[in-house]
Amino acid sequence: MLDDLDRRIVEILAEDARISLKELAAKVNLSSPSASERLKRLEERGVIRAFTVDLDPAALGYTLQVIVRIRPLPGQLHRVQQLIEEIPEFTECDKVTGDDCFIARLHLTSINQLDEILDRIIDRAETNSSIVKSQPVRRRLPPL
Repeated sequence: MLDDLDRRIVEILAEDARISLKELAAKVNLSSPSASERLKRLEERGVIRAFTVDLDPAALGYTLQVIVRIRPLPGQLHRVQQLIEEIPEFTECDKVTGDDCFIARLHLTSINQLDEILDRIIDRAETNSSIVKSQPVRRRLPPL
């Protein structure tokens, strides 16, 4: 669906979403108006959903990352999902197939905070937590 030029534009923006249009155009050998039009089409097609910032949670004091597998008790699926959405320390959550219904990522300042958060859902779900030691593959683009 993407031609080579669109792929290059997406790759450049993935590295630095703050790049100026003039710099982007120069890197892909287009005029600024042509690069702008390509960018606009990528947004309209939904290929580019947002220009965002990549924060380092540790720099904000969130030194602990936890992956939590969550299996709601019978009849509690919707309430558990609502609780996950309401708790800001849940920074990502996927609804999945298999034994667990949700796999979520938490960013925390302490292990005590983990207990406090899990206590809020323990009467509605079973959980299994894993502390993240490192992230060998950070979030990246799928193959273009």
